[in-house]
Amino acid sequence: MTITERHQLILQKLKDTGKVSILELSDEMEVSGVTIRKDLKLLEEKHLLYRTHGGASLNNPYAMERTINEKSGINAEIKHKIAKAAQSLLDGNDSIIIGSGTTVFEFARCLEPQTHLTVITPAVKVTLELSNKPNIDVLQLGGLIRPNSSSVAGALAERILNDISCGVLFLGVDGIDLDFGFSITNIAEATLNQKMIETAQKVVVLADSSKFDKRGLGKVCNFDQVQYIVTDSGVSKKTLEALEERSVHVIIAE
Repeated sequence: MTITERHQLILQKLKDTGKVSILELSDEMEVSGVTIRKDLKLLEEKHLLYRTHGGASLNNPYAMERTINEKSGINAEIKHKIAKAAQSLLDGNDSIIIGSGTTVFEFARCLEPQTHLTVITPAVKVTLELSNKPNIDVLQLGGLIRPNSSSVAGALAERILNDISCGVLFLGVDGIDLDFGFSITNIAEATLNQKMIETAQKVVVLADSSKFDKRGLGKVCNFDQVQYIVTDSGVSKKTLEALEERSVHVIIAE
């Protein structure tokens, strides 16, 4: 098989499935993985694909940092449905953590607890939203506020979490990648998210389907640290099966 034929086959497979793996291409074309990597590099240089860990994709796998105001209008209706569906996972807990991001902010907007609830959060917008709601006390984590996310990060916020234990963490992410795990675009906030995961007994990730097959700069955690993902119907069947194999329960918001 010539290099041109290999490139045509790679691009056709990408068109059909959206992504390819080096191992599968190597087996099918009966060439080495090194040869396939060179092919993918050449095709990426021509802006025909994006190389990923172990393969390639038609879509850019790297999440870009946007301000919270920019992100708020993206998939707004889907985020609202995800936020409503996630309310069932409150599960009678009297203390929760709500992270930063537009989907978890929407979750906060939907909160209407009938009994007392303490909410711990690094997100200033969440604090402002909940501060006058009945039955809710808010513990705002301290630290330097990042303008892009209107959320705090750093050692001070992490230090407060050392003396806290709570039921559920509702976490927003920028990327969910089956090889890389969960990630966001800012390393400082990634470190704080890791600390929030240690603090909570259960972790629920709220993310619309556009976050799948994406990677942010800062890794937050692996799949074994997350019990639930609440998302929409845009996630592929193959990805859902892979998550099930990793013992992550997925809730599809209707």
